Amino acid sequence: MKSSIGKNVTLTLYGESHGPAIGIIIDGLPAGIAIDHDFILNKLEKRKAKGKISTQRHEADEFKIISGVFNGFTCGTPLHIMIENTSTRSHDYHPELIRPSHADYVAHMKYHGFEDYRGGGHFSGRLTAPIVAAGAIALDILKKKGILIGTHIAQCQDLKDRNWQDLEKDIETCNSLEFSVLDEKVRQDMIDHIEKTALEKDSVGGILESCILHLPIGIGEPFFHSLESQLSAYLFSIPAVKGVEFGLGFDFVHYKGSEVNDAWQIDHGIISTMSNHNGGINGGISNGMPIIIKTIIKPTASIFKTQHTVNLKTMENDELTLQGRHDPAIFHRARVVVDSMIALALLDLCAEKYGTDWMRL
Repeated sequence: MKSSIGKNVTLTLYGESHGPAIGIIIDGLPAGIAIDHDFILNKLEKRKAKGKISTQRHEADEFKIISGVFNGFTCGTPLHIMIENTSTRSHDYHPELIRPSHADYVAHMKYHGFEDYRGGGHFSGRLTAPIVAAGAIALDILKKKGILIGTHIAQCQDLKDRNWQDLEKDIETCNSLEFSVLDEKVRQDMIDHIEKTALEKDSVGGILESCILHLPIGIGEPFFHSLESQLSAYLFSIPAVKGVEFGLGFDFVHYKGSEVNDAWQIDHGIISTMSNHNGGINGGISNGMPIIIKTIIKPTASIFKTQHTVNLKTMENDELTLQGRHDPAIFHRARVVVDSMIALALLDLCAEKYGTDWMRL
């Protein structure tokens, strides 16, 4: 199992959903970075389950920094964040019945039956909590460098939020909301739809749209560490992500080159593009325009309808009716995870270009 990522700022994720603790180790941060405890708590709060649109498993997510910080500043050694699990109910899980669209069967085969199946083990969305804690540090560093990141829920089934308008203001609004939808009416419609779906014992997915603002020109190392490939690698590490696209993405198929080429212009010595169909990236390198990313989150695999499955003990067809506590939708909680992964990927790539001391200068 490979649970590390990054070249200059590396992350190692550990723990299982129902184990004693989960956590992350960040290596490569320079000494002298101020750690904002309240900012980390704020981001973890955005990920927490709340109300009828989320699981009833409520974790305190009280993080502990075990090493790497002294007197409120990083000291240059690996930074270790640990979060204890305090609300587990392992008896709800039955290893012989493999859950549809989960990692149960593939994990069982890959790890020869020694995997921790409780709550999905290491494959659980529970592991995104330490990612958010680490991401908060990255988001804070980038914000102090003038780089802003925000994500809104662009779509939930047929319900669509409005497009970005005033980017700085919209990013600030997204980061202040618990349910990050810019159009207030659509926000309530989406919440109502998720609650209705939960009553039907089912789940829904959604599209998250992120904007990165003020990223300098020249970030990205083609071919294999291009801006798109690195962002995609981090985003696809989030459980339930099944698609990532930049700019127009798959909609490019509907146009001719003359319609979607981003023409260049110069105004008062500043070069920019007249449109932004490519989402702020050319040749795998940031071009100074806003970077627009869409991330597709599938409907939560854990639903309460009876489903067909296989019993690994009897090796016969069987049926499964899930017990326990599960989310009817996870995209509203995943948006802060997306922000975190974007920030962590950018931090690694900026360190590649500028060196790690850039983070604190």
